[in-house]
Amino acid sequence: MPKTTGQKVLFGLLMSFFMVLAMELYNTGLRNGGLTNAGILEALRELPLMFVLCFLTSTVAGEPLAARMAARLAVPREWPLAAVLARSAMTVCVMCPAMSLWATALFQRPGAEFVPAWLQTVVKNFPMAFFWQIFFCGPLVRRLFRLLVPAAAAASACAEEAAE
Repeated sequence: MPKTTGQKVLFGLLMSFFMVLAMELYNTGLRNGGLTNAGILEALRELPLMFVLCFLTSTVAGEPLAARMAARLAVPREWPLAAVLARSAMTVCVMCPAMSLWATALFQRPGAEFVPAWLQTVVKNFPMAFFWQIFFCGPLVRRLFRLLVPAAAAASACAEEAAE
C-alpha cells in the first residue's frame, strides 16, 4: 500500500481511472439499453471530467472518511487481507453515493426530483461499484502499483512475513 504522498497520488490516480472507466461504461450501457460501440465512445468522452471529479472527491473527502470508517471495524490483525477488504468496502460506501451525486447533477438534470433520482442512481451503481472494486479494480490497481513502485512491493512482502 502507498506510504509517501507521491505514492498515494499515484495509487489514487490509478484507482480513480479504472473505477471511473468501468462505471462510465456501466452507466452508459444502462442509459442506452445496452453497451454499443457508440456507447463506448460516449463513455470515453465523459471519462475525463468524471476522472477529475473522482480523484478530487476521493482525495479531499472519500479516502479520509473511508479510512476512519474502516479503522472502526473489528479486523483481525493476523489476516492482512481483511484490512484491505474493509478499506475497499468502506471506500465504495463513501465514493458511490458521492460520485452518483455528481453523475445525477451532470447527466440526469432531474430538477425537483433530484433526491429520488440520486438515490436511484446510488442503488443502481452500488452493486457494480462494490463487486468491481473488490474483485477486479482493487486487485488490478494494487498489482499495477506494486509493479510501478517496487519499494511498495518489498514493504508488502516484509509485512506479510512479519504477520506469519
